[in-house]
Amino acid sequence: MAYSLRLIEDRLAPGAPAPRSTVPRMLYAVSGTLLGGEATEPVPAVGPADRTARAGAGGARLYRVELVRQPPPAAGGRVLLEHPIDLAGNAAWLMRCDRVDFAPGGIAPPHRHRGGGIRGLLRGRLEVTVAGGAPRTVYPGEAWFESGREPVLAVSAPDTETSFIRFSIQPAPIRGQSSILYVDPADAGRGRPRQYTVYVDEPITL
Repeated sequence: MAYSLRLIEDRLAPGAPAPRSTVPRMLYAVSGTLLGGEATEPVPAVGPADRTARAGAGGARLYRVELVRQPPPAAGGRVLLEHPIDLAGNAAWLMRCDRVDFAPGGIAPPHRHRGGGIRGLLRGRLEVTVAGGAPRTVYPGEAWFESGREPVLAVSAPDTETSFIRFSIQPAPIRGQSSILYVDPADAGRGRPRQYTVYVDEPITL
């Protein structure tokens, strides 16, 4: 079965429910506030187990990421990026939403991941080089896909902090663990001027 990962932008009025979905999905509040389940305090993101998320009193602009079969169903909202994702060879998967914050001039040395996913830049600038290709500079509001198989080098802006949100599909056995695999294993022990914050790390059923 072929799958795609789709990034959608939703704008919700105050108190409005998040769009219903019949497929595994994650929600991240880019701006405004998001309330999950019975919670009365805002949360940054919710995972596939939460089907009752809604906007807070000030409304919300959300990133909604869905794992859809091909051909995909209707999306609603504004589709920012959709990309096929290879889920062959593993019987169990999870959805992960995490945020990466770089200090000015931070570098992520060449690396891979155990699963593919979509990234969206929130602030700053990021120069991304995939598999020795031409560098691409990414700006806030732009999104890109990484398969996890090709090595990626990421260099953040030297003059400002840079952050991006990452939505990925990972093998279920690495729940609670890092997905990163450095091309040079020695890079794992070197200083890394960046911080990771995990919001969602939930198993899914395809």
